[in-house]
Amino acid sequence: MEIIKSDTNFNFVRLMKPAVIASLAVIIIGIASLILHGGPNYGIDFAGGSLIQIKFPQEAAADKIRSALKPMGFEGSIIQKFGPNEVIIRTAESGADPKGLTARIEEAFTSVFGKGAYEVRRIEVVGPKVGRDLTKKALLAIIFSWIGILIYVGVRFEFRYALGGIVALVHDVLITVTFLSLFDKEFDLNIVAALLTIIGYSINDTIVIFDRIRENTRKNIKMALGDVINMSVNQTLSRTILTSLTVLLVLVVLFFFGGAVIHDFTFALLVGTVAGIYSTVFIASPIVLLFERIKPSGPKRK
Repeated sequence: MEIIKSDTNFNFVRLMKPAVIASLAVIIIGIASLILHGGPNYGIDFAGGSLIQIKFPQEAAADKIRSALKPMGFEGSIIQKFGPNEVIIRTAESGADPKGLTARIEEAFTSVFGKGAYEVRRIEVVGPKVGRDLTKKALLAIIFSWIGILIYVGVRFEFRYALGGIVALVHDVLITVTFLSLFDKEFDLNIVAALLTIIGYSINDTIVIFDRIRENTRKNIKMALGDVINMSVNQTLSRTILTSLTVLLVLVVLFFFGGAVIHDFTFALLVGTVAGIYSTVFIASPIVLLFERIKPSGPKRK
């Protein structure tokens, strides 16, 4: 199936500078947002503390929930809606074991709501030491994925291709983190999984275009690299659009109908997938061209 005709000739290289400027502007906004928010909105996995999920037969007022938490010393907890008639309570306390915390919660909520008027569905307790350890391992997982891809692309292609691919991947992660910060989404292990998924998806698209660029470079040795990149991106445009649309369609359905549990995860994947499509066309390939202008690969290349 061919959506875009094979003889189409959009000048993607010409849009390199505006694309880089737009990406830098979004990333700067993200940095400013992180500073204003005091850093990412870490979830219990990284920040430590306790998470309590409670379901009521009907919507419960936040003030009433706080009055139940007050005797426990949890009046400063964060209360968030989580699906119909469910709430998530987040507290910084992490000393209590889950069983002991369950007993305290049941006692406090029974005194306010009555017995059987609620259901404690989940309790998670993460200590601050474990949270710091998870934060370190999450960062290392992302960094090692970049290093592994840099080595793989450098061996399979050339260093300039590896550099373009890594810059595009870093771009995708930063753009995703920017939108997570702007919308005050929680940063937990699910988001780390989403970021690693985005990295894998984005480099897959990038490799397809790089492979076509390398093939066309060998066939058209006298052609300027910018023209080769434009030709290669245009030739793979139908494939990029088709694969991207199918992925985005699934993500949109999951975002609206997947439920609150995977809402933030799907949001991160949506943003990252769009950023990956954009960076594959407008960031990765132009970086190869920029590196070629700085250090030409051969005397015959214009």
